[in-house]
Amino acid sequence: MTKPVQPIIIKRVKKAAHGHHGGAWKIAYADFVTAMMAFFLLMWLISMTTQEQKVGLAEYFAPAALSPATSGAGGILYGTALDTSGNKASTPRDAARGAAEQENKVRPTSPGRASDVDASRPVADVQADYSAIASLRQALQKMPDIAELSRNIVIEQTKEGVNVSLVDEDGRSMFREGSVDPYDRTRRVLEALAPALRRLPNRLSITGYTAAARPGSARVDEPWTLTAGRALAVREILGGAGVPKDNFASVVGRADTEPVFPDNPYLAPNRRVTITLLNASPPVPPNLFR
Repeated sequence: MTKPVQPIIIKRVKKAAHGHHGGAWKIAYADFVTAMMAFFLLMWLISMTTQEQKVGLAEYFAPAALSPATSGAGGILYGTALDTSGNKASTPRDAARGAAEQENKVRPTSPGRASDVDASRPVADVQADYSAIASLRQALQKMPDIAELSRNIVIEQTKEGVNVSLVDEDGRSMFREGSVDPYDRTRRVLEALAPALRRLPNRLSITGYTAAARPGSARVDEPWTLTAGRALAVREILGGAGVPKDNFASVVGRADTEPVFPDNPYLAPNRRVTITLLNASPPVPPNLFR
């Protein structure tokens, strides 16, 4: 009797492909690395800028609708502080003063605080000063090298009007040493300001100042002649750029009699030329002198 044929069973194992493990972690890791690179780049940029430059950048990107109240840290990019009627912002000068003094990078101080300047003047005059400051800042911001010169340009409101000062810094002067001849950068600043000054109704007073001579150092020129000559040079540049001669009320040299820093009259920022946009004189009653 024959045995039954037993069937041969062949088992074939099919190898399935591994399932997808997901790539979301790769995207998250790439985002993390990018964020860390941006963070360290930001830290490096912050470490390479001075306190005044940080304040200037912050003020440069401040919304234009904010309500200005007083002068800020000094330079054209250092902006204005804001009063309670607008969005809040800290006073740049107060925020930067400690670090600036530690770095021996001094700035001229404002002759008057906002409350002192504004309280005794009509609202219309104060707003006119704000408008003038905005016009001057806009004119200067069109200059390609304004960031380089921002430490040398101080725009601030005073009781007399709006001051635009060309201020010397250590290592950067606006006039040649001991000379009434301005550098090209000074001439460019004045020529940029001239159209705005021509449109504004304010009369102009130009005053030159210098620092005191250190004991034992040789005086290059007589301080009264030097400061008066520099003020006159500024007036000639503005006049050549289109500012009418009738707009000038006075051109004066003060020598070293009015330092910005009385405790240290030798500092470079004491050397400056200030263009003052004078406030309109109050009307005189007709019967005052009768």
